[in-house]
Amino acid sequence: MSEHRRKPPQQQGGGRAAARRSQSGRRAAPRGASHAPSASFGSEGEERPYGGRAEARRAAKGGRRRAADHGAGHGAGAGGGRRGGGGGSEGGRGRGRGREPEKKRFIDYPRAGKYGWRRFVPSWKQVTGTCLGFFGLLVATAGIGLWAVQIPDVQKAAAVQKNVYYWSDDTQMVIAGGGDKNRQIVDIEEIPQSMQNAVVAAENATFWDDNGVDPMGIARAVVNMAMGGSTQSGSTITQQYVKNTYLSQEQTLKRKITELLISVKVGGIESKETILAGYLNTAYYGRGAYGIEAAARAYYNKSALDLDTSESAFLAATLNGPNLYDPAGGQGPGASAEENTERATNRWKFALRRMVEIDKLDQSERQEILAKGFPEPDKPRPATNKAGQIGYLTDLADNYIVANTSLSRTELDRGGYKIHTTFDKKKMAALTKAVEKVEKENIDEKKRPETDKYVQFGGASVEPKTGKIKAIYGGSDATVHFTNNADYTGVQVGSTFKPFVLSAAMEYGIRDPDLPPEQTPEQRTIVSPKSIYDGDNELKVKNYDGTIWHNEKDEEWHQRNDGDESKGDIDLRTAMQFSTNTPYIQLAMDVGLDKVRQTAEAAGIKKDNLPGWRSPSFALGTSAPSAIRLAGAYATFAASGKQAEPYSVESIESKDGEVWNHDEVAKVKQGIPADVADNVTDVLRTVVQEGTGTAAKPVDAQWPTAGKTGTTDGNKSAWFAGYTRQLSTAIGMFRVDDQAKKQKFLEMYGTGGQKSIHGASFPAEIWTEYMLSAMKDKSPQQFPEPSDLGTIVGEPTPTPPPSPIETEEEEESPDPSPTTEAPPTSPEPDPTSTCRPLDWECRQNENGGNENGGEENGGSGDPGGGEPTTEQPDPGENEGNENGNPGAWFGSSK
Repeated sequence: MSEHRRKPPQQQGGGRAAARRSQSGRRAAPRGASHAPSASFGSEGEERPYGGRAEARRAAKGGRRRAADHGAGHGAGAGGGRRGGGGGSEGGRGRGRGREPEKKRFIDYPRAGKYGWRRFVPSWKQVTGTCLGFFGLLVATAGIGLWAVQIPDVQKAAAVQKNVYYWSDDTQMVIAGGGDKNRQIVDIEEIPQSMQNAVVAAENATFWDDNGVDPMGIARAVVNMAMGGSTQSGSTITQQYVKNTYLSQEQTLKRKITELLISVKVGGIESKETILAGYLNTAYYGRGAYGIEAAARAYYNKSALDLDTSESAFLAATLNGPNLYDPAGGQGPGASAEENTERATNRWKFALRRMVEIDKLDQSERQEILAKGFPEPDKPRPATNKAGQIGYLTDLADNYIVANTSLSRTELDRGGYKIHTTFDKKKMAALTKAVEKVEKENIDEKKRPETDKYVQFGGASVEPKTGKIKAIYGGSDATVHFTNNADYTGVQVGSTFKPFVLSAAMEYGIRDPDLPPEQTPEQRTIVSPKSIYDGDNELKVKNYDGTIWHNEKDEEWHQRNDGDESKGDIDLRTAMQFSTNTPYIQLAMDVGLDKVRQTAEAAGIKKDNLPGWRSPSFALGTSAPSAIRLAGAYATFAASGKQAEPYSVESIESKDGEVWNHDEVAKVKQGIPADVADNVTDVLRTVVQEGTGTAAKPVDAQWPTAGKTGTTDGNKSAWFAGYTRQLSTAIGMFRVDDQAKKQKFLEMYGTGGQKSIHGASFPAEIWTEYMLSAMKDKSPQQFPEPSDLGTIVGEPTPTPPPSPIETEEEEESPDPSPTTEAPPTSPEPDPTSTCRPLDWECRQNENGGNENGGEENGGSGDPGGGEPTTEQPDPGENEGNENGNPGAWFGSSK
């Protein structure tokens, strides 16, 4: 065949397409190449190695294998022409430029020979090695820990000590706390088998088989908490025994690790029976009871050996948290008697079910126990050394500590603290003596059982500017009457609430009736105490814009005054003086009930003590703050508006030094503007000097005094709250059977031989008797002179001028002498026009000698017209208990 007809040889790996590209001057790209074919040549057509700079860099990084593969790809074009040979030369160059392989590392991480995210994925060898190494380290650490940790002395760590309480002068008040409780160590033989089974079933079902710790239980607790479940300890009975016996209650990692190590050691040395008995003898069951014997006495007044299965299941339930499982109630939010009973019942059922599951109780027996119902424990019985007022004082201090410091109830009950209180020993004695004197002279259950039985008194005395609670009266005896009446928040305060209405009117002002409800301060009118309001009886309550207010049943509200008296147009000072209801209920509507509530809070009344504030009767004292809170709020007026939170504990010390000091957290703020507070004080001075509070005049004669009386609807409570510059005191009186299962406030008509009880009667008498003694070592201090504040709103209705006596025209007489027209006669003077605004004697005569000075029914009286009345709430049913205990606020003040 001729030379020119011979076919050109085919390029390897290229085929005809590769030949065409070769003939056209294009170089065939090696298989697997990712760069564009034209990238192998420069602008002048010279060939670049590896197809470009980027590829050259990648080839260099790839090492020998990458370079060899790349060279082989290019070498595949050898014999395919000039450019194919060039490809082979490129391969040679590629191999020449490849890096040496990396040296092997002890820990190959990030992994060599892997690219991207694969470099950071450990191999199975690395994972296995790490796990084995960690486990070995853990075992070694545990071994060293077990070798190093020694089991502490039981008696030194488990001893329950006493707390020592001191008066404000640092003299000892009482020794109380965990150490004074009935704590008796009993052998395992003296603990009923039902109690042992119940605790094991409810707390640690694997107790008899575990080695002191339960890894699975700890893991479950961690997982549960991580997933947002309730906090769990994961502790075995052995761990809890170790914690109670050898360690402190602090929640630290070091303490927990120490607990685990000692638990393993104790589990290997001591018998299960010894550990279980030790736990049951050291655990805290609530009510100050440490150990099963004390718990059996505290809850069922019997020996532990006499507990039945149902009672044992309940006591096992209390170990889950006595404060939340005592049916009598605990301290803090969500710890009311009702909530605790529900929790305890559920936990009791759980313990019984678990006993069946671990074969420690027959199902039939469980059904019989459930059919009998929850084993209701006895009511708490305070320790005998807390008789009289001492129990109320120590409980008040304990509650304050738990609510306001880092000490828990368990730590406090374990004892060992010196607690310095704010209570004044002399003032406490004076207040107790004043109550007992008035009660002895007037209350006679035998003579008047229908009216004088179940009479209760409560009182508190607070120091203005500091908030120190100087004295309280909690009831007849803390070992008999368990509710602290000074700290109880269930009794309506009546018209002692009116000063907050006046204060709101002088701070925020009344609204413009022509504008929408939400108004700026500039659109409001600050009210002067000289402002005029309608004081007539059965006044229709109006909205601020003049429209008639209607309740949810679309009924009008006709407000009554005490004795159904109509006072006509009356200024706010005189309305406060005689405690006239209608001006103040309308004033509150004009200001806005929300502003009234805001003012009461600023003075120191807790928000939760102010339910029903959307009803007009809120202005007349349907709220139910405690005596401590009311005295503290009046102390704000005494201190020219400076509000200090009432408190009962100055400092706490342990054997290691001071644990807490009130000075570190003390806060005094300007709750009410000074000029407003001073004006309120000036008005309340009129009440004492010439109004319903004249029973307090003996105090005012020596120390300038301001105060206010209060009586509620149905005559179910009566108050007197008043203050000097140095001391604020509130005294309340009511009737309730505190032993009744369902407590209910009773009327006081006829109590003490009185037609009805008002704040001006027994409460004011007690207040005066106490203050004369409490203030005798104090020099008089004048209240600041009030500024001329606000605008006089309203005008009295003008009295129409007397009409002249009209005479008929006489006929002409033949007598030429002229007749003289008779002069007009004046009508009889209106008694109200002859009494000066502050003339108390005149007003008494005018009102027919009202023996109570026109004292009101602060809870609104019977409004009339079918509108709702403001019924006194049953004890314990009031809204918003800050610490979960019905009525108790101190201390859990927020």
